[in-house]
Amino acid sequence: MLGHKRRMGDLLIANDFAGMEALFTAFFASIPADWYRNNPIARYEGYYASVFYAYFAALGLDITLEDASSHGRLDMAVCFNGQVYLFEFKVVELTHEGRALPQIKARGYADKYRAEGRPTHLIGVEFSRKRRAVVGFAVETLPM
Repeated sequence: MLGHKRRMGDLLIANDFAGMEALFTAFFASIPADWYRNNPIARYEGYYASVFYAYFAALGLDITLEDASSHGRLDMAVCFNGQVYLFEFKVVELTHEGRALPQIKARGYADKYRAEGRPTHLIGVEFSRKRRAVVGFAVETLPM
């Protein structure tokens, strides 16, 4: 895990989102199938989101979960290295594919961060509970 932790820090510093997707894809693939047996939490968004949270929390980053605004609640905001990373998580069996990133944009979750003048990255992550994997990882960086 220590190697994964260092790798995540390096990926964030470089804003290497393809590398971040590969890291999380590999990590979810390493979770034993038996851990899903008789475990109803693995059917829900919160299970997958908690894995992302644990990774970022292990780095000691500034994290806000269920980041509330006048438009609703973003799943997770991470502030690091003078930048903002806004995450929305979806389970594709519970909603249509391709909905995570558009939700961030449609609900204006980034609006409250715009006045800070920091680079802001919108990241929509989608999971499949059947495949037990990351199946979508869309990123858009807002102009400053």
